[in-house]
Amino acid sequence: MVLLSGGLDSATVLAMAQEKGYECHCLTVAYGQRHAVEIDAARKLAAALGAVEHKVLRLDLRDIGGSALTDDAISVPKGGLQDGIPATYVPARNTLFLALALGYAEVIGARDLFIGVNAVDYSGYPDCRPEFVAAFETLANLATKAGVEGARFQIHAPLVSMTKAEIIRQGLRLGVDYGLTTSCYDPVDGDPCGQCDSCLIRSAAFAEVGVPDPVCDRSEPRGTIANEAPSEPREST
Repeated sequence: MVLLSGGLDSATVLAMAQEKGYECHCLTVAYGQRHAVEIDAARKLAAALGAVEHKVLRLDLRDIGGSALTDDAISVPKGGLQDGIPATYVPARNTLFLALALGYAEVIGARDLFIGVNAVDYSGYPDCRPEFVAAFETLANLATKAGVEGARFQIHAPLVSMTKAEIIRQGLRLGVDYGLTTSCYDPVDGDPCGQCDSCLIRSAAFAEVGVPDPVCDRSEPRGTIANEAPSEPREST
């Protein structure tokens, strides 16, 4: 069971799971996100990478809001990574997504769940840390019929300690078409804004790898003042 968002990380995770010999069922959650273009990207990626099945589950988190990705009244931060947990954090998102994937996995008899969380080049989300992944795996084996009957679930987060550049290199080795992915939190007419945290992290990583970004390098940053370049991202720690 692979959580597939349509982004760079989850596409790489899908390719890594397939390399290990798994038959991959993919789950994408349409949660009312501002960047809904990622749902179509996930469909294309699942088809291109040969997933056995791809299911899109609708769960509208706009009903609770609390994030720049689910509430139009909250702006997506632009121009550089901020200290602390940013406004793009969606309350309990990965907890919810893994719970949905866990339930679906139990139904179809899958015991391995893959998620593309990363605790190195990321925006400071608490549910991207290895401590979270380990805690959810414990929960999965306590809270399910399959778990208490002895069928052990394992949560795989193969990117958790990798830099974004390392992730891209891994995906290129596996033949991932990053032109099918999307990363921007605030796209304009489907094009990346070039200024949000996710765009900045992605652009810096492709530059480090030394290859063009097949998505971001084909469009100019949107919504900027003429001749003004977006701020450089701060170094990850």
